[in-house]
Amino acid sequence: MKLRRSMLFVPGNNPGMVRDAHIYGSDSIMFDLEDSVSINEKDSARFLVYSALTKLSYGSKELVVRINDLGSGLGIHDLEAVVRAQPDVIRLPKTESAKDVLECEAEIERIERAAGIPVGKTRMMAAIESALGVLNAKEIAFSSKRLIGIALGAEDYVTDLKTTRSDGTELFFARCMILNAARAAGIDALDTVYSDVNNEEGFLAEAELIHKLGFNGKSVINPRQIPPLHRVFTPRQKDLEKARAVIEASEEAERRGSGVVALNGKMIDKPVVARAHYLVQLAAAANRTPIEEV
Repeated sequence: MKLRRSMLFVPGNNPGMVRDAHIYGSDSIMFDLEDSVSINEKDSARFLVYSALTKLSYGSKELVVRINDLGSGLGIHDLEAVVRAQPDVIRLPKTESAKDVLECEAEIERIERAAGIPVGKTRMMAAIESALGVLNAKEIAFSSKRLIGIALGAEDYVTDLKTTRSDGTELFFARCMILNAARAAGIDALDTVYSDVNNEEGFLAEAELIHKLGFNGKSVINPRQIPPLHRVFTPRQKDLEKARAVIEASEEAERRGSGVVALNGKMIDKPVVARAHYLVQLAAAANRTPIEEV
């Protein structure tokens, strides 16, 4: 299981953060060449990220690069540089259709072949940031075998809706569409950033919501948001103990040749067993002691 509880945005024009991005503890590092970089710094940011990917070690961190959209004319220059640096994932912004994904994939494949990189090595993530993109979430999610996930970009989306960020009501439809599309396609779903870094209570409430909905994780813009986010996604001891008991009961029923699984006198359905296995895998992947109930 690949953990993507947290994906830390790192501005591509910030040498200090680019150098030290691995020390903050996020599951994935996303070097940003798009919104956090001004137009007159695009070239230098691209070179900095390329240099970092080719010369620095980030350990086992998943390395993601958010390029500029291809329609801007900048995205193709981003791809020419960063695909050759071999990050794990290219994040495509402002994705509105399967065609957007396939066009980007074609450019990635062309560069892989030219650079002698195995075709298919570079994975992709599509960020959905408009009403049209949300409505096309299913076709986007199924568009390419390179996709490891789809993500919600809320700021552009709420602008497209002619509203603003509030308590999450305005994002509920988009979150459900993206989540269900991702699950149908068997890929991950990542939630949007929470930009008020000083509002820890609001951040935790949003993290709890997207965890309950079923998202794999969330993009973050400040390292302070990483520990509380991971706490939300870490199985609690009592939940893990119950999951292990369910798995033991299932295995015992299988040894008896029985199709009926029971625990403490209650029937256990197959979906409950599947969720138990997922919880145990999640705890193992997190590689840490489950937190106790407060």
